[in-house]
Amino acid sequence: MPGLNLGDVFPDSEVDTSVGKLKFHEFFNDSWGILFSHPADYTPVCTTELGRVAQLTGEFEKRNVKLLALSCDDAESHKGWIKDIQSYSGFTSEWPYPIIADPKRELAVKLGMVDPDEKDKAGMPLTARAVFIIGPDKKLKLSILYPATTGRNFDEILRVIDSLQLTATKKVATPVDWKRGDKCMVVPSLSDDDANKLFSKGFEKVQVPSGKGYIRLTPDPS
Repeated sequence: MPGLNLGDVFPDSEVDTSVGKLKFHEFFNDSWGILFSHPADYTPVCTTELGRVAQLTGEFEKRNVKLLALSCDDAESHKGWIKDIQSYSGFTSEWPYPIIADPKRELAVKLGMVDPDEKDKAGMPLTARAVFIIGPDKKLKLSILYPATTGRNFDEILRVIDSLQLTATKKVATPVDWKRGDKCMVVPSLSDDDANKLFSKGFEKVQVPSGKGYIRLTPDPS
């Protein structure tokens, strides 16, 4: 099945949405972007997810991230569904992001995000719960694919955005369960001498049985 690899330029597709037609590259412009897909309108898990993202809009804006949802129903259906999402989530402000219409599954197939085990009443496969994070250079930085039956944790999506944005400009990697402000790891390609020059607060080398000094921790340099 077609799909995208990390580092690929995200396709500049023109799509119909709940707010009219748009093209991906023009919409994202110089911002980071997230495209997150959903199986269908008027379904329970999707309703909870889109409502949660609406509640977190301010957090995404702080990180210079633009949002796009996708569901394989038409744009008019999306407009009606948004009212249900607002009611369920308690989100009373103007709806903050477009929802892409993909009734023929063309974009879902192109991006490799079809769930073959979940089908609609007509027997057509539903879109899986994909997450694509696109950098300002229009390249794919992260992708996560959940089955239709499993809802996502968007606090985790915010966490990985923090990591992606930090590691895009600093010579660090983020360890397990890292959150903004936690210690980071000096990348292996950087020598101790170069690390000392680069990180004003220095770094600590963790002793392990092998004696290899590959675990080097430094304060968050952001």
